Amino acid sequence: MDTRDGFDERLRKARERQGLDRGTSRQGALPGAAAIGFRAGVEVVSALIVGVGIGWLLDRWLGTFPWLFLVFFLIGGAAGVLNVYRLFNPRTRPGAPPDAGAEAGSKDGSRTGGGRGQDD
Repeated sequence: MDTRDGFDERLRKARERQGLDRGTSRQGALPGAAAIGFRAGVEVVSALIVGVGIGWLLDRWLGTFPWLFLVFFLIGGAAGVLNVYRLFNPRTRPGAPPDAGAEAGSKDGSRTGGGRGQDD
């Protein structure tokens, strides 16, 4: 059964390429929760740094210190929070069909939850 062995090897390599199997390439990676927490922290801090930097530069150029600094500090903070929100609530891909079950009920036509608490 030489074809079976070749198929298994190709399947294993394809799964590793797609990140479905944890092969030797991911041994140095952070665990899932730590990686997500680290990324969330970096998102907030980097957005704040960019906002503060833009505000400080505009204030120096226009001579309006501290007003633009404060405005862009708030914009940077909002951008950081928005980035973390996007991290935890990813959108579907542009070509993916919308989730039909969320609006029309389950596949068998019955509705589950989302009503006003009345049993009809």
